Amino acid sequence: MTSYHLPDQEHQQKLISLFKELGQIKDLNKKKLARVVKKYPKSPGDLFNKYELVTAYRQLAGKHGLKQIQSQVMRYLRKKPIRTSSGVTPITVLTKPFPCPGKCIFCPNDIRMPKSYLADEPGAQRAERNYFDPYLQTYNRLRALDEIGHNIDKVELIILGGTWSYYPELYQIWFIKECFRALNEYGKKDSRNDILKHYKKMNKKLNQMKAHPLSRNPEKNKQDLQEKKIEGKNLEKTYNQTISEIYTAPEKIGGFDQYQTSNWEELLAVQKINETATQRCVGLVVETRPDNISKAEIIRIRRLGATKVQIGFQSLNDKVLEKNHRGHDVRAIKKAVKLLRLAGFKIHAHWMANLYGSDVSGDKKDYHKLFDDKNFRPDELKIYPCSLLSSAELMQYYQDGRWQPYSYEELLEVLSYALVNTPEYCRLTRVIRDISSADIVEGNKKTNFRQIVEQHLDKLGQKMSDIRAREIRHQKFDEKAVQLTEVTYKTNIGKERFLQFVVPQPNLPDKIVAFLRLSLPKEKPFIKELENSAVIREIHVYGQAVKIGKKDRQRPQHLGFGTRLIQKAKEIAIAEGYKKLAVISGIGTREYYRKKDFKDGKLYQFMILD
Repeated sequence: MTSYHLPDQEHQQKLISLFKELGQIKDLNKKKLARVVKKYPKSPGDLFNKYELVTAYRQLAGKHGLKQIQSQVMRYLRKKPIRTSSGVTPITVLTKPFPCPGKCIFCPNDIRMPKSYLADEPGAQRAERNYFDPYLQTYNRLRALDEIGHNIDKVELIILGGTWSYYPELYQIWFIKECFRALNEYGKKDSRNDILKHYKKMNKKLNQMKAHPLSRNPEKNKQDLQEKKIEGKNLEKTYNQTISEIYTAPEKIGGFDQYQTSNWEELLAVQKINETATQRCVGLVVETRPDNISKAEIIRIRRLGATKVQIGFQSLNDKVLEKNHRGHDVRAIKKAVKLLRLAGFKIHAHWMANLYGSDVSGDKKDYHKLFDDKNFRPDELKIYPCSLLSSAELMQYYQDGRWQPYSYEELLEVLSYALVNTPEYCRLTRVIRDISSADIVEGNKKTNFRQIVEQHLDKLGQKMSDIRAREIRHQKFDEKAVQLTEVTYKTNIGKERFLQFVVPQPNLPDKIVAFLRLSLPKEKPFIKELENSAVIREIHVYGQAVKIGKKDRQRPQHLGFGTRLIQKAKEIAIAEGYKKLAVISGIGTREYYRKKDFKDGKLYQFMILD
C-alpha cells in the first residue's frame, strides 16, 4: 500500500523508459542507477526520488514488459536494504511509560519513556509520535518500510519497553491484539484516524483534569515536562512516583485505561486471521527480567504468541548485580534460562560491560562464562557497555569517584574479546546501544564502535564466527556449494543441535545461509504437550526478504533449505528416541508448518515420529 500515484502520461512514459533501460544494464550498481535517473528527470532540475521510483515501479510492474526485471531494479531502489537482509522485516514497538520493579543504578529515568529507554532513540521517537499506541506504531512502520521498497509480508514483531511482565495482563493482550490488527488491516483498511480521534478526546479530558496531555510532538512533551525531569545527581522523586503522577493515576481517574484493555477471545480472533494474512507475524518478541520468569508467566506469554524473550542478564557476578541494585542474583538467571529452554523459547540476552564493581579483567571472565557455562549459552545477545546518563543514579557514583567509564582502549579490549569469543550458534544483534551522544555525560559516544572493533580485529587477523558476522544477506552464491554442518552443545536441560547450511570460504568463516535450533531435552517439561518431544526452537533462512510463495534463485529464501533442515531434525529426533517433534511456531508460520505435516496443539505444533 502506498500513497503515491502515478503522474500524467508524460511522466509515466519517462518512468517506463527509465525502468526498461535499468533492466537492460548488466551488473547494475548505484552509479549506473544514478546516471539513468539523471537521464530521465521528472522536470528540468528535478529528479525522481527513490520513494517515487519504488512506488511507481510497483504500480507499473507487470505492464510494459517490466515484470521480468523486478528483482534487479528493486535491489537498487530499495533504501537501507540491511533492514530486511536477515530474511524478515523487524517492526519494533514500545509500550507506554509505566512503573518498573527495577532499581538499577545505571538505568535512565526519562519520564517521557518506558523505563530504561531514552526519548532520543529512534524507536522511542517513533513511539512518542504515535502516542505509544500499538496500532499506530505498527501501521506507520509498515507503511514507512513499504514506501522505501521493502517486502513487509514476513514480520518479526519486537515489543520493547520497561518490564513486559509488570504491565497489566489486559493491557498486554490489548497491545498485542492491536499490533496484529494493524498487520491484518494494512493495505485493506486504515483505522488510524479513528484511533487519533480517541486520543484527541482523551487529551481534551486530561486538560479539563489539569493533567499532562499526551502529545505527538516530542519537543512539546520535553518542554511541558521539563520541571518534572529527574536528575541522577539529585533524586528527589523516583521514576515510578513521577510516572504514576503524570500517566498512571490520570489514566485511571479518567477511565482511559479501560480503552487499553482486551480479552483472550479478541486476541485469538485476530491471530487466526493473521495465519493467512498478507502481512504475517512470523515471530513475536517480548522483553522482561529474570526474576519475572515463572512457569505461569511463560505459559501466558506463549498464549500471547511470543516465540522469543529478550532478557536482561547484565552480569553473571552476584557481587556486581548487588552493587548495581539489580534486584536479582545469578541463580534467578539460571532458573529463567532453564524454564525458557524447557518451553522452547529463543533466548535473547542483554549483557553489560563496565558496570559498577567490575573491570576489564572481570568483564572478560564474565563474558567467557556466558558461553562456557551450560546454564546460559544464549541464542542471541546484545552487548551494552554502561553509558553515563544524567538521569541515572550512577551519576552520583561518577561524581564521588566510585565509578569511571572505560577509556577508548579499555572498551576496545573488552569488545574485541567479546566479538572473537562468541560461538557460531549465537547472533550478536547489537554491540553498542544507539544512544545519542548528547545524552551521554562521559565515556564512549561512538555509535559505530562495533565497526571500529571489527576493523581492529581485521588488522590483527582475528576472525568473528557469530551468526551476524556470517550472514549471507544479499550476496550471490552457488547453491551446489552449500553444505550442512552441525554444532552440538550441552544446555541446562539436555543437549542442543545447531544445524546450519553454509557456503565455505577459503581462510574465512563459512557464510551462513540457513539454520535450525533443535532442543533435545532430558528433563521432564512443565508444559504437558511437550512431553516426549524434541523441540525446533527456530528455523531461519537468510537473504533479502522474499514475498511468501515467491522464489528467487539467487537468494536463499524459498529454495528448500527450511524443508531440508526439518527433515534432518526429524531424523535426529527419531535417532534420539523422541516420540514427537514440536515447534514453537509464530502465528504467521502456522500455515507453513501445517504444510510440513505438523498438527496444531494448544501452544505448539507437532509431528508424530514413526
